[in-house]
Amino acid sequence: MPIYDYIYGTVDKSLDTLYEISLQRKEETPNVVHLMHLTTPESIYHLRVGFAYLASKPYSSAWYLWLLWPVTLWFMMLTRIYRRTFVVERNRFHQLRLQTWAIPNFREQYHLKWQKESINNMIEEAVLEAEEKGTSVLSLGGKELNRYGEVYVKKHPQLKVKLVDGSSLVVAVLLNSIPKETTQVLLRGNLTKVAFAVAFSLCQKGIQVTVLREDEYEKLDKSLGTKSEGKLVISKSYSSCKVWLVGHDLTEEEQRKANKGTLFIPFSQFPLKNLRKDCFYHTTPAMQTPKALENVDSCENWLPRRVMSAWRIAGILHALEGWEEHECGYTISNIDKVWEACLKHGFQPLTVPTQPKS
Repeated sequence: MPIYDYIYGTVDKSLDTLYEISLQRKEETPNVVHLMHLTTPESIYHLRVGFAYLASKPYSSAWYLWLLWPVTLWFMMLTRIYRRTFVVERNRFHQLRLQTWAIPNFREQYHLKWQKESINNMIEEAVLEAEEKGTSVLSLGGKELNRYGEVYVKKHPQLKVKLVDGSSLVVAVLLNSIPKETTQVLLRGNLTKVAFAVAFSLCQKGIQVTVLREDEYEKLDKSLGTKSEGKLVISKSYSSCKVWLVGHDLTEEEQRKANKGTLFIPFSQFPLKNLRKDCFYHTTPAMQTPKALENVDSCENWLPRRVMSAWRIAGILHALEGWEEHECGYTISNIDKVWEACLKHGFQPLTVPTQPKS
C-alpha cells in the first residue's frame, strides 16, 4: 500500500480508479484444462497452494510432514465439504493459456465403489464448467471409472469442449521407450485401454508379447484375435524377458523374480516402488517440455521439473493441432500422427535407461 504517498500527499490521483478497473477485469479463460486428483492427503503440500519448496521437487513422502497431521486432517475434512475443483497451476505455451484443476479426492478413493458416483459427478461438473468458460480442450487422464470420459460425451452430446483421455500419446511414448533391439516384452498388470493398445501395436511390429496369467492371456487373445500375428504367448517363466511393461499392481514378489538388468516400464499413471538395485526403472509415460512453456516452477507429482505426463501433453497437442474429435471411450487415435505432432511442437522423449550387457 502506498502509505507514505498518502502521508506526504504524493499519491497518484489515478490510483484508486486504476484499482477499481483492475477489479473489474474478466477472469482469464483457459484454452486447455488438465484435470487431476490428489494422490495422498500429504500431496497437497507438494502443489503451489502448499509449500513452494516441496512443489519445486518431485513428490516423495517425508517424515516431517507427519508433524502437520492436524493441518492435514483439517484439509481432509475440508475436501469432504468443499466438493469442487480448484486451480493449482497456470501456464502459457505460445498463445495457449493452460490451467490445471485438481479434484479434491485421493488415489485410494478411486478404488471404492461407493465413491464412484460422487467422483463422476465432480468430474462432470468440471467438464460443464470448462464448457461454460469456453475452454477448447479438457484432458482428464484415462479412467475406467467413467469409460475414459465417454460417459460425459454421451450424456452431453452438444459439448463443444473436446475431452481427451491421452491414451494415444501414452501408447506412443511407451512404444518409443522400448529399446530398438527388443524382440520380446513381458506384459503384466491390470489390462487397461493402454495395455490392450500397446499389446496390439507390439504384435503388429513383430515383437513377442508374453503374459504370465491365463486370465490376462484370454482377455488379450479375445481382444486381438488374429491381429496378434501369433506374437501373443503365455509363459510361466519370469526370466524369459528383459523388458517388462507393467501396471502399478505388479507385486514386490514378482519384481524380485525378474532377471538382473531387467528394464521396468510402467504403463499406468503411478510409478513402481524401486526394489531392485540391479534393475532399471523408467518413469511413468512422460516427455520433456519445450522451453517455450512458461511458468513451470513446480513438479508434476513424482516427475522431474519440466517433465510432463503424456496424459497432460495430449490435451495441449489437441488444442495446438486443432483436432475436432473427442479422444475418449475405447477408441485410439492414430498413434504415429500423435507422436509426430508431439515432436513437431518441441516435446522430447526421455532417455531410456541403458541396460548392462548380459
